[in-house]
Amino acid sequence: MTTGWIWHEAFNWHNTGNGSGFFPPGGFIQPYEAFDSPATKGRFAALVEVSGFDKQMKRLDATEVTDEEILRVHTADYLRRLKALDPTGGDAGENADFGPQGLRIARLAAGAVANAVRGVLSGEVSNAYALVRPAGHHAEPDRGRGYCILANTSIAARIAQEDFGIKRIAIVDWDVHHGNGTQKIFWEDPNVLTVSLHQDRLYPVDSGFREETGGPGAEGSVLNVPLPAGTGDGGYVRAVEHVVIPALQRFEPELIIVGSGMDAAVTDPLGRMMVTSDGFRRMSRLVIQAAAELSGGRLVFAHEGGYSAHYVPFCGMAVLEELTGVKSAVDDPYLVFFQNYPQRFIEPWQEEAIQQAALLARRVPVPVA
Repeated sequence: MTTGWIWHEAFNWHNTGNGSGFFPPGGFIQPYEAFDSPATKGRFAALVEVSGFDKQMKRLDATEVTDEEILRVHTADYLRRLKALDPTGGDAGENADFGPQGLRIARLAAGAVANAVRGVLSGEVSNAYALVRPAGHHAEPDRGRGYCILANTSIAARIAQEDFGIKRIAIVDWDVHHGNGTQKIFWEDPNVLTVSLHQDRLYPVDSGFREETGGPGAEGSVLNVPLPAGTGDGGYVRAVEHVVIPALQRFEPELIIVGSGMDAAVTDPLGRMMVTSDGFRRMSRLVIQAAAELSGGRLVFAHEGGYSAHYVPFCGMAVLEELTGVKSAVDDPYLVFFQNYPQRFIEPWQEEAIQQAALLARRVPVPVA
């Protein structure tokens, strides 16, 4: 089994500006840095290299997506606006800032995920991890949102459909925020199952409800699993076992793409969840096993959010170990502090939310003979 790995130094150069968190500087807001800083992804890439674990994977190239590939997902007007902003930088929609000449980096991020999919579908690698920045799952057809400029996984899924003839694709997103952009793009496509596990009413506050199940002709192909704040390893793993895996088994995808957001981690500043590296490891193991049974092992992880520069690297290494089947020399030094936190274990109100979502998993459309 060969795992593809994509990282490009340009992702460290994606410029979200200064300020404080997601507020611009001015008045009593002292200039500092955005939550989405280079360290949140760059330290993960650095740990992979310094530990020598990159030698366990096959390096795949990041190349820019073309205008034609972008237009499979985004509107022509949005692409024109991005090009007009590119000389100076600016906000692509709603908290989707990029710096001067930043469009190339966004194209590289989307292209990295697309190349990971190409590598898996061509048989060059068995599975792949694309560590990219900026993220993509909030980007909608006509605007960027929430640090996302181009819809990375959606563009890659369209390439899989149109260039490789893949009929059924599942996108499983466990970023702590709702994958609103992915949902919107495939709202009326019954051949793409979008599953989002997220903190209930975090961002965007007006989407990600269980009642959102897909548009006309695609009913049941959208599955939202809003989880109560404070959910940890126990709740997330239970949600994957009782909702995600049954949904995948019904849908029988030929390709699975995971939106590998790590902002459900216990130390993340933008979420209020309690997932540890062990939780991400166990969730990954379950999806890898499902891919082996359902999609011939065709599986791509595309990095989404995750804003704890201290902890993302260790959560990421746990996922890579599961993808490769190889134990690295890295142990999570934080896990000893977190492993006995009571929030790691499932609570009754979390179980209730999961079981309500599990009922919806039974409505996921099955393949037509």
